[in-house]
Amino acid sequence: MDTEAQHTERDHSSPPPAGDEGEGSRSARRYGPSRRRSGRSPMSLRTAGIIGAACAVFVLLLSHFVVQPFQIPSSSMEPTLQVGDRVLVNKLAYRFSEEPRRGDVIVFDGTGSFVQEGVTENPVSSVVREGLAALGLAEPAETDFVKRVVGVGGDRVVCCDKGGRVEVNGVPVDERYLHPDGAPSEVAFDIVVPEGTLWVMGDHRSNSRDSRDHLGEPGGGMVPVDKVIGRADWIGWPITRWSGVEPADAFTGVPDAPPGSAHG
Repeated sequence: MDTEAQHTERDHSSPPPAGDEGEGSRSARRYGPSRRRSGRSPMSLRTAGIIGAACAVFVLLLSHFVVQPFQIPSSSMEPTLQVGDRVLVNKLAYRFSEEPRRGDVIVFDGTGSFVQEGVTENPVSSVVREGLAALGLAEPAETDFVKRVVGVGGDRVVCCDKGGRVEVNGVPVDERYLHPDGAPSEVAFDIVVPEGTLWVMGDHRSNSRDSRDHLGEPGGGMVPVDKVIGRADWIGWPITRWSGVEPADAFTGVPDAPPGSAHG
């Protein structure tokens, strides 16, 4: 009897010696956990919807109360702001007692000053437009405008002096931010800004409908301070134009108006 052959044969029903794992065992150990991981269930549609809705609400609240994108629809503020720019409007700039200053670039609701009262928009299209405008994906409402503050309550604003410049409280203003193709104004005016209102003008004066165009209308082209939406502080889009919108320093030498100079 060949006992050597019997010793070399392995009983397949007995467990393998310690440290001698079969190929199947190694494969199960290697691939088993990863298979379990890949079997995890994906995020449910309901969870994804809740997260998406929460993000949308957050963005809308941020846009409504803190910072709102505003798409520039015209060339009236060139070269400072160009058509298609998305500026970020700081809605907290004037929320805590501070008021607009000369040189600030502001966004305001022109209802009652630049646009007649009673102008309405289709309710459905209004909701859609407001939602897109809150993300900077649509042009603003026809009642919203962006201009630069030239005169505040009590200021006397005159155009033009012998050098063709705008004067504020008797001091000529060197408006280096103006579009090079236009004069400070082709329309002569001499006004005193009532308290609580603003005199605003575009930087591209020959292509801007601003306070000058409403001199003969009720309100005289003055924008109530409480109609100001916020201050345009940054250009957020396109990327090549990322920058801050700095208030003009052209008004640093302008003195405050004497008390009682404003009239309502």
